[in-house]
Amino acid sequence: MTNDKKAAGSPPANAPTNSQARIEILLVGMNGDLRGKQIPPEAEKKIWDGSVRLPSSTQSLDIWGDDNDDITGLSLSVGDPDGVCIPDRRSLTAMPWAPEGSRQVLATMHEFDGTASFMDPRAILARMVKRFEDRGLTPVVATELEFYVVEDDWRETGKPRPPAALMYRDEPNGFQLYDMRATDALDGYIQTVRAWAKEMDLPADATTAEFGPGQFEINLLHRPDALAAADDCIYLKRIAEQAARRFGLKSTCMAKPYAEHAGSGLHVHCSVIDKDGKNILDAKGGDPAKLKSICAGMLQTMRDAQLVFAPFANSYRRFQPGSFAPVDLTWGFGHRGTAIRIPDKDGPAARVEHRVAGADVNPYLLLTAILGGILLGLDNELDPGPVTEPGKDAPPATRLTHDFLTAVEEFSASPFIKDAFGEAYQKLYGDTKRKEAITYLRTVSDFDYQTYLPRI
Repeated sequence: MTNDKKAAGSPPANAPTNSQARIEILLVGMNGDLRGKQIPPEAEKKIWDGSVRLPSSTQSLDIWGDDNDDITGLSLSVGDPDGVCIPDRRSLTAMPWAPEGSRQVLATMHEFDGTASFMDPRAILARMVKRFEDRGLTPVVATELEFYVVEDDWRETGKPRPPAALMYRDEPNGFQLYDMRATDALDGYIQTVRAWAKEMDLPADATTAEFGPGQFEINLLHRPDALAAADDCIYLKRIAEQAARRFGLKSTCMAKPYAEHAGSGLHVHCSVIDKDGKNILDAKGGDPAKLKSICAGMLQTMRDAQLVFAPFANSYRRFQPGSFAPVDLTWGFGHRGTAIRIPDKDGPAARVEHRVAGADVNPYLLLTAILGGILLGLDNELDPGPVTEPGKDAPPATRLTHDFLTAVEEFSASPFIKDAFGEAYQKLYGDTKRKEAITYLRTVSDFDYQTYLPRI
């Protein structure tokens, strides 16, 4: 099955259509997946009444959708109890790919006593933001999402293939970094993404072609609300996916969908303002030591939190020396090879850029880990070590792990993770990811057969 004759900027003639408006109430799962219910408009009141329920174990599902009751004890062994889905009205927005009048809203899982579930990613981030609020501080956050668009025959072939419009004789037509011909070739898709983002009031900014064939980056503008910034990111992922379906394509946020092409990251820009609206990271107008100390806080907690930044086995294929994905715990001013980059150190735009996470990350857990590291640097006077300077040899630095299971064990043993995410979630996430890592290690791949079977 191929789509070589399909117009790249036009939806297929058999694009699916729906005939009935709806409202969807959505929960964000452990792996950044969306689960929920479709509610007919006439029954919308039950959403705002807090009458929508789903099993609490919905928030413990692994990448395969298994509740792992034998590991967690959160499902059938306790009767698989319901939780209450409490919508966040601020996240109510249009659903442009659905029939006119359709809407969607993000919710947080709560217990029946009114407390937020310990395993709901939105609740975990909200608790971290509350720590800043208690100090009179507000994180200002923006995300930059990279993703690939691939042809829709991946189910039949078992592997991704770049869009036909970007191929020549079945091969990618070179690198496409910032190449306007690449964006022009998929102009219909990109403009649909931008139009839908506008309709949903997402603060989408620049769109650029990245290195890989069919790889794009969309920047979201800064929000003085970390939870809203994470909501923006999760909605942008959904827009990219739904627009791809409209054009007979598929979007993927896999960190490394192609062995021979660049991986996809999710970079985070962050500053912190005080109750007077002053950027406390401004090295010129404030305390220069603050900027370095929060860099140190993020670097010191980066290995502990790497399982959040790289949550799947495929994630670790992205960390390769010589690529733009950082492999060392380094920091620098304007240096895109470092884990922590400082694009601006003076004035209101002073901020840090966290460059470690892959596009496959759960944005709520990502921001929780980053903000936890920043808070460590704000509460203590920390030294990030020598700066990495352009044109000079990088100073010695601790290296990120390239091993999924090692990241699991470091996450599970970390006092920082216990404090930032809660002991119960540390155990749930760590145990669930350990199962995934061990399953991966037990799987004999085509590489094993091709390399070893003929020779050993």
